[in-house]
Amino acid sequence: MINKLIASLIPYFPKKFIWLFSKRYIAGEALDDAIRISHELNNAGVWVTVDLLGEFITNMDQALENKHKYVEIIEKFRQEPLNVTFSLKPTSFGLLIDFEKCYRYVKDVVAKAAETGHLVRIDMEDSKCVDMELELYKRLLMEFPLNVGIVIQAYLKRTEGDIQELIRWHSPTKPVNIRLCKGIYRENHSIAYKGRQLINQKFMEHLDALLKHGIYVGIATHDKFLVDGARELISKYNLSNKSYEFQMLYGVTPELRSEIVSQGHHMRVYTPFGKDWFGYSTRRLKENPSIAGHIIKALFYRG
Repeated sequence: MINKLIASLIPYFPKKFIWLFSKRYIAGEALDDAIRISHELNNAGVWVTVDLLGEFITNMDQALENKHKYVEIIEKFRQEPLNVTFSLKPTSFGLLIDFEKCYRYVKDVVAKAAETGHLVRIDMEDSKCVDMELELYKRLLMEFPLNVGIVIQAYLKRTEGDIQELIRWHSPTKPVNIRLCKGIYRENHSIAYKGRQLINQKFMEHLDALLKHGIYVGIATHDKFLVDGARELISKYNLSNKSYEFQMLYGVTPELRSEIVSQGHHMRVYTPFGKDWFGYSTRRLKENPSIAGHIIKALFYRG
């Protein structure tokens, strides 16, 4: 109840106050901010995936504008000697308005990434989007097998079946590339597992299946238990660090991130930027009010 109260009030706080929290987790408002932070992370031995903030749209003109922005972003990064990928949310390309146009717009972005040798990650959103986003990924995988990836959420009960389907899609010429995360959207218990222990168990089961079948995995977690479990699986299957990478959010658990990098594992940091940082921050609260308590703590304690 306290978290819900805080979450309901924070959007009405002055933006300068919200920025005290948000600036630790967002590169900035401008593309140049994202480029600057990407250089800082790369110089520290950390790879980057860049995300332009701004998910919810109401018409396809906005979707087209987002497509043009992503093409511009990729073109600008083309000039930078950086290890960087790009993440996008299909709802910002009109997924829930016009699937075929969404597909064409995302395809244009992936095609631009293919020109520059980069990868575009299709973010997974809430449960109503999963089937469409998997279909989007499957179609793009056929055309751009080295330049597109997908996200899978461990807490959804359907994920085991989705992973088996992805394993069937996987081949040497069409290598599936997955970011595996716990999942953050508030879903009904009928479709999503609840409780940290059970979700962690499912995460490890899914990670085991993916690594065992030779699928490249972005192991996206800040949970020390899962990091330790992942390292055990990497050792068990005697994997080189070309078979996987760890992934974290910008500004979160920097000490654990440094520990992982120091052990010779690759690390990629999800780095959002954009003028919609305020909307992004407050929407995260609406989706998951339990974050509110962490925001208050984050004002006083980094990590």
